Amino acid sequence: MKLAPYPIIELDPGAPLDRHRATVKPDWIDWNGHMNVGYYVVAFDQATDTLCQQFGCGFEYTRDKIGMTFVLEAHVTYDREVKEGDPLRITTQILDHDAKRIHYIHAMYHADEGYLAATNELMLMNIDYASRRSAPWPDFAMERIEQMAVAHMALPAPKQAGRLIGLPGKK
Repeated sequence: MKLAPYPIIELDPGAPLDRHRATVKPDWIDWNGHMNVGYYVVAFDQATDTLCQQFGCGFEYTRDKIGMTFVLEAHVTYDREVKEGDPLRITTQILDHDAKRIHYIHAMYHADEGYLAATNELMLMNIDYASRRSAPWPDFAMERIEQMAVAHMALPAPKQAGRLIGLPGKK
């Protein structure tokens, strides 16, 4: 196995990954008095950074011109509002992966009250830095992705995963 050309954090074997924490910022609040829909995506994007650090494809991966990660598709559900100052806990579950992509879902919880606030299902692709085209994950990343994926396979699939948007009963 080829090692990463920079230090990588110790892999968290937890299922789901439960490392990302945040707080709802004052400028994330809309005129309804709760977090604006766009800032849910910002918070989830920061949780994706936490995920990428687990397999060694964080900031250093792009800084050192090895590769990048691009989100190909995303779906957000808004289950319950959060407000200014609320502490957030975002977990991540890998649902599937292949040589170039990871299909995963984030779940955002109110860190104190425990309720589910939102989910974000995504498809992330590895990108070669020079060509800006899809490329297989480096060996050092793929080994970690596979370890996480095996641990996450034991989890039930969240009901929000794989949902289609549409009106019930309409075709």
